[in-house]
Amino acid sequence: MAQGSTQASKGAIRIGVGGWTYEPWRGVFYPDKLPQKRELEYAASKLTSIEINGTYYGSQKPASFAKWHDETPEDFVFALKGPRFATNRKVLAEAGQSIDRFLASGVLELKDKLGPINWQFMATKRFDPADFEAFLKLLPKTVEGRALRHAVEVRHESFKVPEFVHLLRAHEVAVVTAGDSDFPQIADATAPFVYVRIMGTQEGIDGGYAPAALDAWAGRAKTWAAGGVPDDLNRVADPLPAKQGRDVFLYVISGFKQSNPAAAMGLVERVG
Repeated sequence: MAQGSTQASKGAIRIGVGGWTYEPWRGVFYPDKLPQKRELEYAASKLTSIEINGTYYGSQKPASFAKWHDETPEDFVFALKGPRFATNRKVLAEAGQSIDRFLASGVLELKDKLGPINWQFMATKRFDPADFEAFLKLLPKTVEGRALRHAVEVRHESFKVPEFVHLLRAHEVAVVTAGDSDFPQIADATAPFVYVRIMGTQEGIDGGYAPAALDAWAGRAKTWAAGGVPDDLNRVADPLPAKQGRDVFLYVISGFKQSNPAAAMGLVERVG
C-alpha cells in the first residue's frame, strides 16, 4: 500500500525523454523522411515533457528557447539541466555567478513551459551539509516574477541520510529519484513536485520495459501525484503527511536509448 495518498487534489504527471535529437530514433520513433527541424514538434505531440540536456554543457541562445517554446503544444513543459559550471566545483557556496548567468541566459523565453531545473552533481561529490545548504540558498525561488522549481541530482552514497532530506524540505527543493540505475535511490518527497529519472530500458524488449515494469512506474507516478509516497522505493527519512497532490516529472534516460521514446509513450498512455 502506498502511504499518504488519500487526498482529493492531484498533481499533473508529465513524462518524456532526455533531448530530442538522436539519430537512431529516426525511422524508429520519428517517421521516415520527417525533416529534422520538425523532430521537436513531433516528439512533443507524443510526450508531455522533455528534459533539455544541452544546458548542462553550455549556454543556449535566447532565440533557441523562444523557438522551442513556439514549436510545442500549449501545455508542454521542458525541464532543464543546470550548467555543470555551477555543480562541478569543490566549494558549492561559490556557484552564485554561474547560477545567475544561467538564469539570465534566456531560459525565461520558455515562459509557462519552463519546468524544473535539475542541478546534477558528479558521483564523486560527497555530502557536506554546510556547503550544500549554502548552494541551496543560491537557488532563487523567482526570477523576473516567474516562479522557479529546483531539483538536485546527487550520486554519492553519503547523501543517503535524513539530514539531506530535511535540508531539501526546508528549501522546497526536490531530490531527483534514480529509478533503476546504480546511483543511490532517494525516493523521499521533499518539494511540491517530484522529479524521477529511470534508466532501465533494455534491448530486445518491446517498449524498452516489460509491461509490468511500466505498470509499476505509472502506479508510482499516480501515487506521487495524489500526494502519497510509493512504498516500494528506497527512502531515507520519514514521509511527510500528504496535504495536497504533487506534480510529477518522469524522464526515461540512458539505458537502451533507442527504446526510450517507446517506454515514455507507454507511460503517457498508462497515466493518461
